[in-house]
Amino acid sequence: MTVTDAAGPAIDGELPTGKTRDALRAAHLYYLQDLTMDAIAKELHTSRSSVSRLLSHARATGLVEISIHSPLDLPSRLEQEILERHEVSAHVVPVPDHASDVDRLERVALSAARILSRFIDSNQTIGVAWGSTMSAMSRHLAPKATHNSEVVQLNGAGNLRTTGILYASELLRRFGDAFGARVQQFPVPAFFDDPATKQAFWRERSTRRMLDLQAAMDVAIFGIGSPFAEVPSHVYQGGYLERADYQSLSRDGVVGDVATVFYRADGSTDGIEMNARGTGPDFGTLRRAPRRICVVSGRAKLPSLTGALAAGLVTDLIIDEGTARGLVGEA
Repeated sequence: MTVTDAAGPAIDGELPTGKTRDALRAAHLYYLQDLTMDAIAKELHTSRSSVSRLLSHARATGLVEISIHSPLDLPSRLEQEILERHEVSAHVVPVPDHASDVDRLERVALSAARILSRFIDSNQTIGVAWGSTMSAMSRHLAPKATHNSEVVQLNGAGNLRTTGILYASELLRRFGDAFGARVQQFPVPAFFDDPATKQAFWRERSTRRMLDLQAAMDVAIFGIGSPFAEVPSHVYQGGYLERADYQSLSRDGVVGDVATVFYRADGSTDGIEMNARGTGPDFGTLRRAPRRICVVSGRAKLPSLTGALAAGLVTDLIIDEGTARGLVGEA
């Protein structure tokens, strides 16, 4: 079933009742996050029968149609503030503050997967970066038939332990299957040992074809890599970086990465040594994509998210409620 907030404007100048606001939240948890009514009852501090009545109220009054975006509750206010401060369209996912980062990631990834289909259409080139967030998201994608679409891998996945082909191909296959799109893999290491090797490889025609596809992206989908998160970003725990690499990132003031391209708190990438060996698209290429969807969960990623916003990488942000509050300076 699909869901939308169809509450519309207030009637005769009156605000929607508390029951309407509760019904919107219950619908989000039930239809977009797949929580059981028992789990929703616990989260809303009410009974299972009350949750059932709230969901019935949501359906009967037309609140449930395609998607949820409440105009009057706290998440909507946060979305408006993020838009005003950062010029980014945000979708704030309700997650209780006591949730673990693992549960928070899963719930944000599930909501992002359900939301994504509204941004995907036929005749598109869809760039996907691998990582912990994208992997979680790929497991919950809702099918949407398209034609003449391509899913393109944004950065190489090989390292000294693995070729990365199985990991990246499974993630990309899920996106391809969900949207009926061709999958274009990028079979290169995440980082070359020598920048000169990368430069030579980038001159190869087969590589140029992939780089041209990336440059023609209509939609880019990515998470934020962070060395600070409780749930480690894949690049920081999958054997991609050695001690000398971490030392280099520290010297260069790195706060995070997008598709294994590292950046500082101000969004700058110039002079960061690791980027000369990395295989992700430079930020100029990424910014050319008309729609750039960033999925983030956990306050530990705030420094990384702030840097990505400063770099102008994000047009659409899917973020948990607690991290959204931190982004706008609330406790």
